[in-house]
Amino acid sequence: MARVNRVGEVNSVAERLSDTPTVRDTVLGAATAARAFARGEAADLGSAMAHAWILTGPPGSGRSVAALAFAAALQCSDPGEVGCGRCQDCRDVLADAHTDVLHIVPAGLSIGIEEMRDMRSEASKLPTVADWRVIIIEDADRLTGPAADAILKVVEEPPERTVILMCAPSIDPEDFSPTLRSRCRHLYVPYPSVDKIVALLIDDTGASPADARLAAVASGRHIGRARRLVTDPEAQKRRASALNLAEMVFHRDEAFKAATAFLKSVDKQVKEMSDDEDATELATLERSLGKGGRGKGTQKAMDGSAGALSELEKAQKTRRNRRKRDFIDLALVDLAGLYRDALMLSTGADVGLTHPDFEGLARELADKVSEPGLVECLDAVTTAREHITVNVTPTIAIDGMLGRIRLASQVS
Repeated sequence: MARVNRVGEVNSVAERLSDTPTVRDTVLGAATAARAFARGEAADLGSAMAHAWILTGPPGSGRSVAALAFAAALQCSDPGEVGCGRCQDCRDVLADAHTDVLHIVPAGLSIGIEEMRDMRSEASKLPTVADWRVIIIEDADRLTGPAADAILKVVEEPPERTVILMCAPSIDPEDFSPTLRSRCRHLYVPYPSVDKIVALLIDDTGASPADARLAAVASGRHIGRARRLVTDPEAQKRRASALNLAEMVFHRDEAFKAATAFLKSVDKQVKEMSDDEDATELATLERSLGKGGRGKGTQKAMDGSAGALSELEKAQKTRRNRRKRDFIDLALVDLAGLYRDALMLSTGADVGLTHPDFEGLARELADKVSEPGLVECLDAVTTAREHITVNVTPTIAIDGMLGRIRLASQVS
């Protein structure tokens, strides 16, 4: 189903991207050129359109939202408006259910060569119901070197009716392959405004204006995180637990106990998210290997399946670790936002708070901790985030952070 706003009108691509005029105009200009070419009204794509794009922007800026909107504009079948949002093609793309749009969202810490070989095969196919075959690759900064090499040929010489949209934080060599970058058109997607995110949340989730605004602000204008905050009670609980660690610091070892409880809740959430998914994948693989069948050939296939089963187990473990790391990192981002609020209140800065619903706790921190101490608290959170990215055990990283925060807060 298409996402419909509260007065029953379907949002067009132009409306969805209205908060970022440069992105809107680039997408619609490219899609208009693509339509003219696909329908024989132009001899070539012209300068506005390319077969391969890299969409960059800070986490949560809406790169994937822009990519889906781009795909909808390309596939739109309305004769009068590119990216109308009303036609079946637009509806299917925006619902992530279009036959000719392959949307790759990596579940692990990296995107491997096998996934990109599959993508290369998909990219070579002709569209079936629309004008274009569109491949969207989210988190393309996770492409391994071999995976990037595997798709280089198709990016250099894409099929005539295929468009590849890759999303990454930046075009820095650490985020995206320079070789791939040189073959792609670049489109920067900035953070949307708070008002735009509020409107999106109200339209997409039915959230109240007050809840939508709090989520937009508390998430740091991160669209995906804001959506989770208004739809997922567990996300709301994790945020509150993380922020309350700042209060627990003043109660001797209660902070460490609270941190242990928080990490256990993350483990539980990751397990609940992963168990059914893992079991389904395992059952699918076992069926493909012939489990449950009869005959010598079937047994022989199962006897030789250890490698495939081991690879699946490894991929599932990686996915669980990534989910756990992401949950913890977001919690630490929240905690840093609270100490930032306390510092702003302490200095009398005239800026909005990241966590307006925790203003009381931020003021308490501003009263109890010196300004240099609040800066040290922020540094402690940043250091913990860095440690977790290099595989320091979360318990060690967070306990170390709490110890530094206690010292900075002069807690005896």
